[in-house]
Parts: sequence; structure tokens; C-alpha cells
Amino acid sequence: MALPEKRIFRGIPYVTGAASATLLAADLELSFWGGVDPRTGEIIDRFHPLNGRFLKDTILAIPGGRGSCGGSVIMMELILNGLGPKALIFERREEIITLGVMVAEEFFDKTAAVVTLTPEDFRDTLGWDGKTVHIRGELVSDAPLKADSANGSAKHAVDHNKIDVQLTDADRAVLDGASGKAAMISLKIIIRMAQMMGAQELMDVSQAHVDGAWYGPGSIAFGQRLRDWDGKFQVPTTINALNVDQKCWRVIGINADFGSACDELAKAFVDMGGKISFTCAPYLLENAPRLGDPIAWGESNAVIYANSVLGARTLKNPNMFEALIALTGRAPKAGVYVDENRFASIWFRVTPPDGADDSFWPILGYALGAIATTHIPVITGLEHLKPSNDDFKAFSAAFATSSSAPMFHMVNLTPEAPTVEAVCANSMVPKAIDVDSKDLYAIWDEFNHGSEPREIDLVSLGNPHFSCREIKEVARLCQGKTKKDDVSVIVTCGRSQYGLASQAGYVGELEKFGIQFLQDTCWCSIEEPVIPKNTRTIMTNSGKYIHYGPGLTGRQFAFGSLEMCVDAACTGKTTGDPPSWLRGVRST
Repeated sequence: MALPEKRIFRGIPYVTGAASATLLAADLELSFWGGVDPRTGEIIDRFHPLNGRFLKDTILAIPGGRGSCGGSVIMMELILNGLGPKALIFERREEIITLGVMVAEEFFDKTAAVVTLTPEDFRDTLGWDGKTVHIRGELVSDAPLKADSANGSAKHAVDHNKIDVQLTDADRAVLDGASGKAAMISLKIIIRMAQMMGAQELMDVSQAHVDGAWYGPGSIAFGQRLRDWDGKFQVPTTINALNVDQKCWRVIGINADFGSACDELAKAFVDMGGKISFTCAPYLLENAPRLGDPIAWGESNAVIYANSVLGARTLKNPNMFEALIALTGRAPKAGVYVDENRFASIWFRVTPPDGADDSFWPILGYALGAIATTHIPVITGLEHLKPSNDDFKAFSAAFATSSSAPMFHMVNLTPEAPTVEAVCANSMVPKAIDVDSKDLYAIWDEFNHGSEPREIDLVSLGNPHFSCREIKEVARLCQGKTKKDDVSVIVTCGRSQYGLASQAGYVGELEKFGIQFLQDTCWCSIEEPVIPKNTRTIMTNSGKYIHYGPGLTGRQFAFGSLEMCVDAACTGKTTGDPPSWLRGVRST
């Protein structure tokens, strides 16, 4: 009997290495942050077909990442914990996860091979799921490869004379160590990423928003090494939400070792010149960028909002990469920094329902993001709705969760889209995809597990961080009502918006109602004891948290509008019925 022929595919090795392991494969993007537990290596995204599987000592094949920019840190932590895959195979260039591997390699001398195949070859590898797969350099095979068949696993080095990216004399001086070790290592990784992105040169940025959250021991080592290597941010830099409220974490019972570690990491970023903002909604700050400003932001919802709603320009930077850019002031001139990469390649023609409330925007954002995947969409049909900044915030967060696209356009609503043609290359409009109430009902049903009634123990508000205007709206909805004693309600927000809401009296009103406010942190980082141990079901109005929350907390979830959340706080339950604008609609 003839043996099956060995198949070998040749790809692009963005991190060179060699590995042989069982293939774990799925034809669906995965967010490592919120989708993989760095402490166990388990895939915890309940929406993903690999949910419940473990990454340790596998070769993972997925089309690419999606969702949170924090996936880079999770990848780094997995490598350092010895719980990650030995190698990764992607269908397309994957910047977020690959950056995590590069940082692990450059900072800690640990790595994993990363290879991108053509779509056709990637599809063929999916059929190898559960079988032993072999990688060496650019080659991927279902049979062992000779050691000399490709480059080995030597650590990547930057050779000034072989860099495809044009460097200035100042850049070369930084690589030679003239600005210190932190800047040198930072620029080395920036150049590796620039080569990966196909950038021909680097460019200056005007500001940055960096992540200072703790994801594990690697996170704090990363921040402290940069600080101890005399790293200083070269542009005005704000800091994203932390894991704890710095002012009260001891009072509310956070473990002392964990709280202190979070404080130490935040201090490292402050020591490097970071501004104490501690918010995942930097577009609410006074220094928010303007149309055309080149910036370097992390935090997926903020990136989408900045590019789309403000018309600023930032890559969907993997966490840690935005800090490296801030330390040098230099970024790859690629992606949506460049005019032609901001064009839409997919058109959504939305038929909005009558009487839509605030729950419409996260549901729509999640639905469109899931269809768009990597494509920048142009969206029509919403012109008459006049969404508020908070509506855009909710849409951006949900869109960022279900897609990996860096932005969207809404005709007559976002600054670069006066018409459909204006945001399409050569005014060539793609074929329209119609989206109506049935599509949105399907997302509602997915969010609520079949829309069944539930007892509610905790109401979660503020993912992304609440604005003063949203706090005001909660105060209005709570007037004349009484919160049920055994239901907790927690709002997370940044210090600036909390200060405005406090001055206006809204915080005092809501604290009398029984609502707890947390600053600095947000729901992506909140665990017990802030979430009471006996909590079984959490209700939220966030399209982002309804996706990540079940995996992060192990609790059941329900989704609803802000008014539905307040009603649940008062009654202790949700009926499971959809909002009025979806009633009578059923998914196909």
C-alpha cells in the first residue's frame, strides 16, 4: 500500500522557528485577550469552536486574531508561563499576537514560530486538525522536515544594512544605543513590525495612549524593564485603565499582593512620563486628538473611535507596541496612517427599526463587525438617527470586539464619509450587504442565550468607561425608584468624567440609590471580591462585556438597554424579552 504523499507549504515566517506538535485548528478568528486564560492556556471564549481546548504544546492554526489589542500581552504571558503554543499558523498577517511573540523573544529570550500561509494553503492545513504538524522556518508540513530545509530558529537580529525600512540618521543613532537601551530595544521591535506591515519608512506621532494593566508577571517585568533601562516617553502619553481602583482597592478587599503589583506596574508607566488618566475612553479627555492627527493608541474601542469618529489616525496597536512607539515617537508608516488604507471595502446598507434605544448601537456594532471581519465598512441608512458620542462609543466597542478592522465609516455621520463614494477607492462602491432587524435579533438572541428570563445579582455598567452624560442618564432613570437590596450595581469610569459627574451632583444621587462607583479600572479587569462570590448572573448594556464577561468571570450573563439594566436593579430579574424595537422580530 502506497504511503500518502508528504505535503509541504511555504509561507512567510514573521518569527522564525522550528516546532513539531499536534495541530489545533479552527476557521474562526480568536481574541487572545478575553478568549484565552494566560494562567492555564485554556481557550475560554464561549463563542469560539475551540472553547475549552488548551494551547500548551500545540501548533495553533486560526485565520488571525480579532477583538482586543491586549492579545499581545496574553501571548507573551503564555510563552513565559510555558502554556502557549509551540507555533502559530495564520491565514493573513496577524500583528497583535505576533507582537507578543516578538516582545517575549526580544525581552525574555523565549519564542514561538509564527508563519502566515496563503488562504488556499491555510484551508488545506485545517484538515490536519488533531494530527502532528511540523514547522521549520518558512515551511509547514504534515511530515518531518530536515533540519537544513529552511532557516533555523536563530533569534531575529536587525542588520542596519539589510533593513527594508528607510531610516533617518536619528533612527540609526537610536539603534546604536545613543538614546539608551529602552529606546534601542523599542525601535528594534518597531522596525520588525514595520517590515511585517510592509512599511517603507517610519513616521512621527503626536501623542500616545498606553496600556498599564497587569496580565501576569510578564506585564510588570515589561514595564519595569523599560523604566529601569531609563525609558522616557517622547510624546504626550496617557495611560489606559488599570486592574484596580488605586484609591480604594485596599478598602474593597483586593488581595494585597495583586493590588501592590498593579500599583507598581502603573508607577513604572508614570515614571516614564505617562499621565495619570487611567481610562479606556481617552477620547473623553481634554487632549483628545483631532481630524488627521497621527497618534499611537492602544485599547481596541479607543482605536476604532479615534480613527472613525474623530478622524485621527492610529494603527490598531497591539498592547505594548504603543508603549514602544511612545518611547521613540516613531511608528511604522503603514495601515490606516496611509490614505489609501482607509478606504472601505465592504458596504452595509442598514434598515434601522423604528424606536431604537441605546441597545441598538452595541447590537449593530457587534453584528457588522462579525460580518466585516478584517474589512473596513461604509455604513448607510443611519443618517437620520443622529447618534450621540456615547452611541458611537458603544458601537465602536462592540465593533472592535467582533472584528479586527481598524475603523468604520458612517455616511454623513463620521468626518471622512460625506458620501459612500468618498470613502471607496476610485469611487468604486462595493456590492451592498443589507442588514435589517432580523440580523439584529439574531445578535440579541446570541447575547441572551435564547432570551430566557433570569434572576439578576449584579448590574455592570461602564465598559468602555461611562461618560458624565451616561452617568446623568442613569441618575434620571433611577429617579423615584428603589434598588433591590440584594442586587449590586457598579459603574466604572475615568477620573475626569467622575469628577464632572460629582460636581454636577449625579454621583451623590446614585450613591444614595445604592450604586457603587469605581475609577481607574474597568470590567475587563474586575474579578472577585468586587464581583460578589455568590453572584450567578450579571446584566450589562455593553456589547464588549457581554462577549468577554462569561469567559472572564465564569458567570451567566444577560444583555439589555440602560433602562432595562436599571429595571433589573430594582426588580432583581429580567424578563428576557427584547427591547420594544425588536419585539415581533425573529431571526431567520
